[in-house]
Amino acid sequence: MSRYWTEVLVIASLACLYTCSLGANISYDSNAIIINGERRIILSGAIHYPRSTVEMWPDIIQKAKDGGLDAIESYVFWDRHEPQRRKYDFSGNLDFVKFFKLVHEAGLYAVLRIGPYVCAEWTYGGFPLWLHNLPGVQLRTDNEVYKNEMQTFTTKIVNMCKEASLFASQGGPIIIAQIENEYGNIMGPYGAAGKSYIQWCAKMAVSQNIGVPWIMCQQSDAPQPMINTCNGFYCDNFAPNNPKSPKMFTENWTGWFKNWGGKHPFRTAEDVAFSVARFFQSGGVFNNYYMYHGGTNFGRTAGGPYITTSYDYDAPLDEYGNFNQPKWGHLKDLHAALKLGEKILTTGNRTSKQYGNNVYLTTYTNANDGSRFCFLSNSDGSHDANVDLQQDGKYFVPAWSVSILENCNKEVYNTAKVNAQTSIMVKKQVGSSRHHKRLSWVWAPEAIKDTLTGKGRFKADLLLDQKQTTADSSDYLWYMTSVNMNGKSSSLENVTLRVSTQGHVLHAFVNRKFVGSQWGTDGKYSFVLEKLVSLKPGTNVITLLSATVGLANYGSFFDLVPVGIVGGPIELIGANSTWNISTNQWSYKVGLNGEANQLYNPNRAHLRRWKATQNVPVGRLMTWYKTNFKSPSGTDPVVVDLQGMGKGQAWVNGKSIGRYWPSFNADTNGCSDSCDYRGGYFSEKCVTNCGNPTQRWYHVPRSFLKNDGNTLILFEEFGGNPLNVSFQTVTVGTVCGDAYEGHELDLSCQGGQTISEIKFASYGDPQGKCGSFKKDYDSDRFNEISF
Repeated sequence: MSRYWTEVLVIASLACLYTCSLGANISYDSNAIIINGERRIILSGAIHYPRSTVEMWPDIIQKAKDGGLDAIESYVFWDRHEPQRRKYDFSGNLDFVKFFKLVHEAGLYAVLRIGPYVCAEWTYGGFPLWLHNLPGVQLRTDNEVYKNEMQTFTTKIVNMCKEASLFASQGGPIIIAQIENEYGNIMGPYGAAGKSYIQWCAKMAVSQNIGVPWIMCQQSDAPQPMINTCNGFYCDNFAPNNPKSPKMFTENWTGWFKNWGGKHPFRTAEDVAFSVARFFQSGGVFNNYYMYHGGTNFGRTAGGPYITTSYDYDAPLDEYGNFNQPKWGHLKDLHAALKLGEKILTTGNRTSKQYGNNVYLTTYTNANDGSRFCFLSNSDGSHDANVDLQQDGKYFVPAWSVSILENCNKEVYNTAKVNAQTSIMVKKQVGSSRHHKRLSWVWAPEAIKDTLTGKGRFKADLLLDQKQTTADSSDYLWYMTSVNMNGKSSSLENVTLRVSTQGHVLHAFVNRKFVGSQWGTDGKYSFVLEKLVSLKPGTNVITLLSATVGLANYGSFFDLVPVGIVGGPIELIGANSTWNISTNQWSYKVGLNGEANQLYNPNRAHLRRWKATQNVPVGRLMTWYKTNFKSPSGTDPVVVDLQGMGKGQAWVNGKSIGRYWPSFNADTNGCSDSCDYRGGYFSEKCVTNCGNPTQRWYHVPRSFLKNDGNTLILFEEFGGNPLNVSFQTVTVGTVCGDAYEGHELDLSCQGGQTISEIKFASYGDPQGKCGSFKKDYDSDRFNEISF
């Protein structure tokens, strides 16, 4: 097995693989999705329209098509579309009808996942907070209030699709629709009400009369005619609950999401391809990559809690829409190989034969003409296999791989043999290093005099749940009370303020003085803050600022998970006495004054608020910063490097690019320079970025920028240093390729760039990895080539 390696400095796009016809009648059986009588396997990819911009959609969709996909899938996000009850928003990047029309125009099918619960690491699972506050409501169960709202929204979305002729039955692209989402994983605690709810969901969906099949993922008891489907890293062992239903993989997780304070997940191209090939080897009909393009959690849409602003997901297209190589290219080659056998896979009889431990040959045979298509798999996690198929040849099958054999006698693809280029992405400083100038900043303090003196907007004699109180209009809720210490026997010095909170971040002030902050770590969002404070005789004002970092989005009764200082207790602990002040009268204020006054909006007149001082304050709690910058030239994606900042939110020209928290580093343990694709994948396997900020760079879509100058505004919650903030562009710096016998290697350049230099080339098996190869001096295996 000889290989040819090369390393260069840039790449480009690849050509379209094939197109597919649209406008169809849809049916199915256990072997195929049938579109206008044509029997198909479907290769699909998830692209969530709100996680990119309208301007990015055509390029992302085209790259998905060029990668060999047949279809694009997206959820519909209830909280974005109905932020207030019966007040809808389908503007800008919420125009899902336009998104699916672009999918149609590109010659692709579409999968509509209405939910309307979506999970998706999206705040509150995509539910609007007003839903939580409706009298008598119980979410995701047999509750009339909830079911009425769910049906109203579902019908609204279905009717909009019908009006735009988006369903395949109308000549549109949507061939499959989904109701509910992964309910089977968590339905046990809902008891009989959960079972009746699922029955109702199915009947309600069917009553919409959309003319295409409905699916329910992770729902083993899905009622007919719902098709139950599988989500996970591997679904080859899954079987639908109806033998007449197609075997569908609705979420093949191409990577994993990031959490603040966590490392970067990484799933190899070899393992994703292995999962897909094994799925189709075992009778699979439909595979959807989750995600194919992950994108960005703009604004405060990230859920979790603690889901990062980046939703890159290690997907085949990265957060910015660039090719994630070799994953994109390796899967493209897989799709081409699978399509070679599509006719036989959807009409043939399937048989399997074992060749040693964990090695299986699966043969699809067309009964009419005898044509064959084979998968030869080795699911052993460490041992390679040599297999003799007699007249059909001898094959080397690496551990944890699948070979696809056209006509059962010619290997056209192996999941462990990556014949696509590997791209190393780099971030380039805007302007040359010689001419790079630091940004010039003005600043404004967040006005907190009112809350430090205990002035709120309303009062209650208990500690309230934060999400219910804010209705998610802000990450911030102020809790304020006063305590009269006259006549107290204990010393007023060295009193401990103890606050029990359900998370996620807490800042404490006593008598207008900051006494400390704390936040949840290691997945534990509830904690107890304890700080020594000095009180005074008479009235003392306790001010607590609670901040959320995305609301829970998954689990049984996740909607009821408390947030903030709900219930407390809050105590003052002296030398001889403890005072529980949880049942004091508390004043409340939702949000920041800067939010209410829209300090983030450069078009608002705030000139008197901004301070232009020679030395911009750094490390200052609760501070706004503003700077102007020029749009970077070219077309490469733009990011802002927020290294040095603490935690907060960022806006470009008044548009939120999300939360930031570059001061939160991953721990230093668990990373390795190498990753063995062999063996089952899990989210902690092959992690990277140990000891570094979970997210340092933040996407600034080019559509957010203006030609005549731009404004970046930061709200810094913890205290940071904006002086090192800079703008950079993301591009390909180096590519490497691995060409196996009988295969060509294509190397290409991004954004009109050209290959400038060949740095390394080798026959044989060089040591190292892309960017740091070493020559193998075994003369039988190595030959250096000059260019």
